Amino acid sequence: MDIRALEYFLTLAETLHFGRTSRLCHISPSALSRGIRQLEQEVGTTLLYRDNRRVSLTREGERFRDYARQAVSDWNTVRLALQDDQRVLRGELSLYCSVTASYSFLHDMLSSFRANFPRIEIKLHTGDPAQAEERVLAGTEDIAVGARPVQMPNGIAFHPVTRSALLFIAPASQPQLAERLSGKASGNAWSDVPMILSEEGLARERTDRWFRDLGLRPQIYAQVSGNEAIVSMVSLGFGIGVVPQIVLDNSPLANRIRILDVQPRLEAYEVGLFALEKRLGEPLIDAFWNQQNPG
Repeated sequence: MDIRALEYFLTLAETLHFGRTSRLCHISPSALSRGIRQLEQEVGTTLLYRDNRRVSLTREGERFRDYARQAVSDWNTVRLALQDDQRVLRGELSLYCSVTASYSFLHDMLSSFRANFPRIEIKLHTGDPAQAEERVLAGTEDIAVGARPVQMPNGIAFHPVTRSALLFIAPASQPQLAERLSGKASGNAWSDVPMILSEEGLARERTDRWFRDLGLRPQIYAQVSGNEAIVSMVSLGFGIGVVPQIVLDNSPLANRIRILDVQPRLEAYEVGLFALEKRLGEPLIDAFWNQQNPG
C-alpha cells in the first residue's frame, strides 16, 4: 500500500473536504479521488461517505484512519533508522500552536531547530491553543504548544517553556471603566461588566472560577476562539477581556488596551510542549523535544 496515499487519506480524514485536501497535498482533485477509490478497492470497503454537500468517515474509515496513522509513523521511523548511517535526520514534523506562539518564543526554537536539522520539514498549523492536547491525542499533530492543564491527560508528556501571567484588559479609550474595575474586586463593580472570553481552555476555566468566588456569573458579550481576537474586540471597546501576558507582549494592538490591576489576580500558567509519551522515542520528535530539554 502506497504511503503517500495513506498520507492523502489522513489529510482528507482531518479536513473532510476534497478541495482543501488537494491544495494541502499539492495534488489535483481528480487524482485525489482516484487515490481514495483505489484505497477502498484495496481494503474492500467504503472508507468515506461523500455527496455534493459533505464528506464523512464511515465506521470502517475511522478504523482505517488509526491503521494509517500507525503505518505512516512506523514507515517514518524505519526510514529514518535506515538513514542513520548518514547521521542526517529527514522527514516531516507537524507542530500546532497559536498565532502568538508562532511569532514569539517559537520563532527562536524553530530557527535553532532548522539550523541543527535542515532536512526536517516543519509543517506548522496555527489555531486555538485550547485544542493543543486534543490534537496531539487524536494523532493530528506530532507536537503542540499550549498551556499546561490542572490535570494532565493520560499518555501526554509536557515540557514547560515559559510562564505567563493571566490578565484582565480594558479598552484604553474607556479610562473611567478601567479605573472603576481596578483594585479589590467586588460583586457590585463586576456584576454588569460585558466580558469577552475564550470559548474553552485554561484561561476560561480560571476566569469562571474567579467570578464564582465573587458570587457572580460573568456577563458574556462574546465567546471567541483565540486570544488575538479577544485583544482586538477589547481594543474596539466591546468589553473586558482575559488574555495571557505573552499575547500582549506581541500584539500590535497593545497600545489600544489597558491592563487592569485587579485583586485577587488570576493564576498564571505554564506554556510548553505536548507530545504523546509513547512517541517520544521517535527520531524526529526526540530531536525537537530534546533540543528544548537538553540532558
